[in-house]
Amino acid sequence: MLKILDHLEEWMIACLMGAATLITFVAVLHRYGSGIPTLQPYLAHINLSWAQELTVYLFVWMAKFGAAYGVRTGIHVGVDVLINRLPDKTRGYFIVFGLLAGALFTGIVAVMGGDFVWNIAHTDQTSPDLEAPMWLVYLAIPAGSSLMCFRFLQVAWNFIRTGSLPKHDHGHVDGLEGDEMLDNLHPHDINRGGRP
Repeated sequence: MLKILDHLEEWMIACLMGAATLITFVAVLHRYGSGIPTLQPYLAHINLSWAQELTVYLFVWMAKFGAAYGVRTGIHVGVDVLINRLPDKTRGYFIVFGLLAGALFTGIVAVMGGDFVWNIAHTDQTSPDLEAPMWLVYLAIPAGSSLMCFRFLQVAWNFIRTGSLPKHDHGHVDGLEGDEMLDNLHPHDINRGGRP
């Protein structure tokens, strides 16, 4: 079941990013094509004023779900120089505290966002250009925050059971090489003796 959620999350992020990129590309072509005298009669009647607004909404949704993906895969940057110098047991307590604090915060944001969406759904507010219901736009807040809260709890549970955290492999970034012992961007695992 978690594999399905993982793939759904990745596909949603990719589709939102692809749609936003495509809409932006078409809008730019339309804008510059309208300035060409031979194309102007064909493009003048096409209204793409909604493209910028939709792109912003797509990126908001993508960012909310991308943040949850970041928690799951360990790509959020956190400077933990002090945490990594603590003894294993103490470091473990701080890591669990940090993960549970993240879950609490995103859970609160999800509940408050859900309440906000519920209240705005009972109004006639619409977006300026798309005229879409605003509750649909703001639904990204409780949906993305709920998923992020779940991901914090998932990582915390996995850390309590195994002592390991999700790691983003920095070696896959071209031109970025170095001593892994100098990696102070993430708290070190407990089960490897404090090594990244």
